[in-house]
Amino acid sequence: MSTVIEPAAVATRARQILDTWKADPEFGRLWEGCAKYSSDWDDFYGYPIILDYDAVADAPALFTETMRAMALKSAMYELTGFDEKRAELPLPVPVDVMSHALCAQFTLMSRIQARTGILFVHATDMEDGMAGGTWTHGDFTHQCYRAAFGPVADRFWIDAEETERRRQVLDVVYAGIGVTERGRKAAILSAAAA
Repeated sequence: MSTVIEPAAVATRARQILDTWKADPEFGRLWEGCAKYSSDWDDFYGYPIILDYDAVADAPALFTETMRAMALKSAMYELTGFDEKRAELPLPVPVDVMSHALCAQFTLMSRIQARTGILFVHATDMEDGMAGGTWTHGDFTHQCYRAAFGPVADRFWIDAEETERRRQVLDVVYAGIGVTERGRKAAILSAAAA
């Protein structure tokens, strides 16, 4: 039987974790690495579900949301006795995608983890619904976030149902240029030649 963890406990620890990370001397570099990562990342179904997405203009706020989400996951990891599955809280797709940019700063993150003693928690194989987008308004993640940081940024915290609706729109648009299977297959050159 697993221990019940209250959102308030997660929130309190998450705020402490985020403050500790922000105080790290390389936190600014972590932000810069994530902001620059947008030019090295092709993403067809994560960031594009954000209305009028702009990789440069949206990066600061999206990074903030992602660091908050990561702090919640790290808090949950500690409070559950290091249970990776329970710590892999459902996130909205854009925040999850930015967490991948964060994890790409592996060496830097390793140094921050060593200095702070706090692990960044992200395990794709532990996510429910491997396609992502399992977050919903009012769920445990949302309760923890609200208790820790206040209202979510609606621009990025797109729930599962709306994520799927937007992805279906993208399916139609992308198919016309040869991108299918939610970005897993691309025959753009073949489609252009036809």
